[in-house]
Amino acid sequence: CADRDVVGTPFYVMDRVEGRVFHDCTLPGVSPQERTAMYADMARTLAALHNVDVAAAGLADYGRPGNYFARQVSRWSRQWAEIRTREDANVERLIAWLPANIPADDTSRLVHGDFRIGNLMFHPTEPRVVAVLDWELSTLGHPLADLAHSAMAWVSAPEEYGGLRGLDLDALGIPGLAAYVAAYDAAARHGARMLPFHMAFALFRWSMIFEGIAARAKAGTASAENAAETGHLAAAFAKRAVDLID
Repeated sequence: CADRDVVGTPFYVMDRVEGRVFHDCTLPGVSPQERTAMYADMARTLAALHNVDVAAAGLADYGRPGNYFARQVSRWSRQWAEIRTREDANVERLIAWLPANIPADDTSRLVHGDFRIGNLMFHPTEPRVVAVLDWELSTLGHPLADLAHSAMAWVSAPEEYGGLRGLDLDALGIPGLAAYVAAYDAAARHGARMLPFHMAFALFRWSMIFEGIAARAKAGTASAENAAETGHLAAAFAKRAVDLID
């Protein structure tokens, strides 16, 4: 629909889907048994996305295949040079370490770009994914960038963008990160395996996103009310990435 009067911008309706969307990774109101099944289906859903034959789906030109991590590290490193609000030895370490340690595997698949609990819709009563939302960052890229991004929930705390770190996952029925990755590996067909590099990259990327928020807050142009507060996470996530590679 090109009529901007409907929702304020042109839009496309693919389908109407009934379901539940959770913005809290602990999936409040759900039993521990259901949480276990929901996270397992989250892993299977991501693997199914990465198993798509992009040529058969007519998506071979959906993005630039190959060198995904090299291009991404370069992009976020340039952003740091352009907008940084402080000095940070951990960021500088990552900018030097990441391009020198990109795994040789250069698998290219359809990637979502922001795959996480908040962008999934679950069946109204069953513990299974019925829709994946918010595709504006989708492209052709490395599937383990998606996996590491979704794994950020396990390495960030509830006060750090709503993560799971520090919570009693057994009591909640939420699998640990290793179990989540194993469920993904069991369903994915590309054969690549997540390494410390991939998590370090995901943390670096989020550090640079938060640095951008801090820069906009300092300039008075940030749109989010909590921009100044979330900006401090840039340093925390960079430190966590360095801890992974040391």
